[in-house]
Amino acid sequence: MRLQISSGQGPAECEMAVGLFAKELQREFLDAKVLSAVKGQNKDCFCSVNLETKQDVSSLEGTVAWICQSPFRPHHKRKNWYIHVSLLPDESQQEENSEYKLEYFHCGGKGGQNVNKVETGVRLTHLATGLTVTATEERTQEANRRIARKKLAELVAGRQAEAAAHNKKEARHEHYELIRGNPVRVYEGRRFQRKK
Repeated sequence: MRLQISSGQGPAECEMAVGLFAKELQREFLDAKVLSAVKGQNKDCFCSVNLETKQDVSSLEGTVAWICQSPFRPHHKRKNWYIHVSLLPDESQQEENSEYKLEYFHCGGKGGQNVNKVETGVRLTHLATGLTVTATEERTQEANRRIARKKLAELVAGRQAEAAAHNKKEARHEHYELIRGNPVRVYEGRRFQRKK
């Protein structure tokens, strides 16, 4: 599962909470790895951190509160800082050479009697995505198979690029979805000790 920890539009204290919470999750879920991080204004501070783990982290979605005197503004009255945790869709990792269904068919047109007697047309269906392409440009199955594979690879690559762009847009939208109150977890103090 992929998740994003975000400070929203919060101050440096929220950015520090993002870094502390990311470290806490890496201790809690040993397989958690950082996919990306946007650094904040100060050392060990982050606007957002994206993590990936094989564990079920769906219970973490929501607001996390950190109760602590500001490490940056010692005389500041506020002691409650909030960050947001959201689940992100897993990116598709389909390979262009993933399994596909190959079909041959008769195709008319240029090429003399060969195209009418022999199944020279090629139809490829990518099983993982359902994308289908046909190739009838050439007189031989081999040449049309090469053309169809190239067309299919381009379509699958295009679909992956669209999915990656969509996921990036969703992650950016989630960055600003911070809602204060009713936190799923509460941490306290500079040592970031869990209270809830």
